[in-house]
Amino acid sequence: MNTPIISKEIDAKSYVWSGLNNQYAVLEKEIAQLITAIAKGDSLSTLASAFASKNLVSKAEALPLLQELKEQFLEDNKEVERFKNKEVYHTTIPANFETTYTYSSKNTTIRVAFQSELEASFVHPKFAHLITQSTNFDIEFKVFIKDGRIYLAKNNTIYDSWTKEELHYFQGKFSMEFIQAIYGNTEDDWMGVFHASAVSNQKKAILFLGDSGNGKSTSLALLQKHGFNCMADDFVPVLAKNKNVYHFPAAISVKQKSLQTLIPFYKELQNAKEYHLKGLNKIVRYLPPNNTNIPSHLPCNDLVFIKYTKDAPLSFTKLAKENAFQQLVPDSWLSPKKENAREFLNWFQNINCYQLTYSKTEALITTVSKLFNNES
Repeated sequence: MNTPIISKEIDAKSYVWSGLNNQYAVLEKEIAQLITAIAKGDSLSTLASAFASKNLVSKAEALPLLQELKEQFLEDNKEVERFKNKEVYHTTIPANFETTYTYSSKNTTIRVAFQSELEASFVHPKFAHLITQSTNFDIEFKVFIKDGRIYLAKNNTIYDSWTKEELHYFQGKFSMEFIQAIYGNTEDDWMGVFHASAVSNQKKAILFLGDSGNGKSTSLALLQKHGFNCMADDFVPVLAKNKNVYHFPAAISVKQKSLQTLIPFYKELQNAKEYHLKGLNKIVRYLPPNNTNIPSHLPCNDLVFIKYTKDAPLSFTKLAKENAFQQLVPDSWLSPKKENAREFLNWFQNINCYQLTYSKTEALITTVSKLFNNES
């Protein structure tokens, strides 16, 4: 078998990564052992005989199970990888761009030329606070639309293209390229990028996760106003080499329903421009992070699955690793590189997972302070 398999035992379960389609699963140990044995080349017949004897079933009943495991985790029988679109190879970069912005972060200057204000609206609002008047730049991106597709070019080489329905993929790729420009690395260097908010106390980071609308960004903004630092919002990158959370300097997105909570702390939100994100079906305003003199990267030992619920009493409890994993993985970009997948499972094994429900800002601040001080 050519498909790499990694299996990690965590809390009585096996967490399995398959290089086939970069997929993860939480399985019983015996099932994980069967997958590993099949990957090593053991015959299905021999494995079925042993499984049947141990589990008091017939070999005829065991064989379909093993065949199903082989097909699911080890056989590439369907096309799921998204290859670079052929349009890229037959498209030329336009000569004229209507809007150009230059951003500065971490001693790196990035120029982005947008064909029109439409393309600029896809990403500029999150980076507007980073604008510099410098005419020099280290890296240049160009964004344009042609024949209904959104194109991204880096240093005059077209990188890829997306349909308008795939706008969020473009935005994710732009963010990945932006952060790689800042830190001087490549996509293979990242262990993963998490749909989360990251807050720090200058010594370590905590990740807030949860479904859209649960209050990740709102909680981050509240904590930022009470002495903590914003490391990243929505796009939280973690490097494989040191498993640290890296500061991503985009603005905090604030939804309409959070304005009542945040305007008392951030008067500027009252008149901030609104952006209608049609693809995501939400209207947001952007709040610049307090990103002055904060570390570029910090270790993270805690994942907090957060939920703001009006009038709810404070609830802060340990969350089972399996439940945390099932929520974390589907909403994340995880590196398909085998070494990085191993680092991710090692990182997850040693991380603390919690569930936090709150309604009062004071309760949030107290709980997070205790967690940073290892008092939870």
